[in-house]
Amino acid sequence: MRIRTSLWIIGLIASVLFTLSSCGEASKTKYLKLAHGLDNSHPVHKGMEYMAKLVAEKSGGRLQIEIYPSQQLGTERQCLELLQIGSLAMTKVSAAVMENFAPNIQVFSLPYIFRGREHCFRVLDGEIGKKMLIQSEQYRLRGLAYFDAGQRSFYAKKPIRTPEDLKGMKIRVQESVTAINLVRVLGGAPTPISWGELYTALQQGVVDGAENNPPSFYTSRHYEVCKYYSLNEHTAVPDILVIGTTTWNSLSPQEQQWLQEAAYEATLYQRKLWAEAEEHALEEVQKAGVEIIHPDKAAFAEKTKPLLDEYKDKPEMYQLIQEIQAVE
Repeated sequence: MRIRTSLWIIGLIASVLFTLSSCGEASKTKYLKLAHGLDNSHPVHKGMEYMAKLVAEKSGGRLQIEIYPSQQLGTERQCLELLQIGSLAMTKVSAAVMENFAPNIQVFSLPYIFRGREHCFRVLDGEIGKKMLIQSEQYRLRGLAYFDAGQRSFYAKKPIRTPEDLKGMKIRVQESVTAINLVRVLGGAPTPISWGELYTALQQGVVDGAENNPPSFYTSRHYEVCKYYSLNEHTAVPDILVIGTTTWNSLSPQEQQWLQEAAYEATLYQRKLWAEAEEHALEEVQKAGVEIIHPDKAAFAEKTKPLLDEYKDKPEMYQLIQEIQAVE
């Protein structure tokens, strides 16, 4: 069975490569499929649309990106698997998901690792960020760029003004060890639930609250159930645009350059869209009766500090933490 599966995968990869090659020879155009789970109104999707436009312009139409949003081609995990076997070119995933393929990326999920939004951008755009993008290559995945996914904060059916208010509360988290440990150290009960099931879980009391950025809180309509949004901004986990190494290696150096340049330029454009989306989201949820709370972030940072100290026994990660904090 394993042999058959391996042969099937090899055959599929060969078929995809042949298709790409044939397109290049026949029409001088290569088409790359990009699939993700966001809807087409999302700032990250719009950033990817802008990237596709730039790629077409830079290549004179010889390289084209076809985008499939809203899980048309599968979930985040399924899309990553398609990248690994070469049947999909690119996808977008949260850095929290990439922990499974490049363990050190979990550093971006640590609480208050960044001093603010600008510090975060300097880290991601600098040598540290570039180094992290290629750490998953051994799993046939290569990061191209980071999209801004804002800062995650808690929302719930009751106000969260201090870390103590989280004690005993069931808080939905992503399937990330770092996210689970964060809620646990604050005294809450971390509960992994898929994003698509969260609205019902909040309605039925399976969980008392969740944590996410303002646009996600608004577009998911979770504000209809949770009337308190506490902007403690504990993490700033970016999204990562990922390409399969099978696809990347099939591109010429010139094509790789067009794609890499377009991806980076698109992140700068997307950051502006994200800032506008955050402002709009906060305005709209307040109109719907949500109380926006501005707690003392220092209290939350102090409570979560032990999560960073735990890495003193892991020299590589602890060195990375120090390098990030040293970025001016």
